Amino acid sequence: MKDIYILAIESSCDETACSIVKNGREVLSNVISSQISIHAKFGGVVPE
Repeated sequence: MKDIYILAIESSCDETACSIVKNGREVLSNVISSQISIHAKFGGVVPE
């Protein structure tokens, strides 16, 4: 059976994440980049 790989990308106002999953069960990579510490200095994200 041929392996199936899924690339998932998620983005919001303060975080971005990327994952690679093999055959819907095995997580090969999961990386999150966050700006929460930067926004915390100002009391969080303020949508305007």
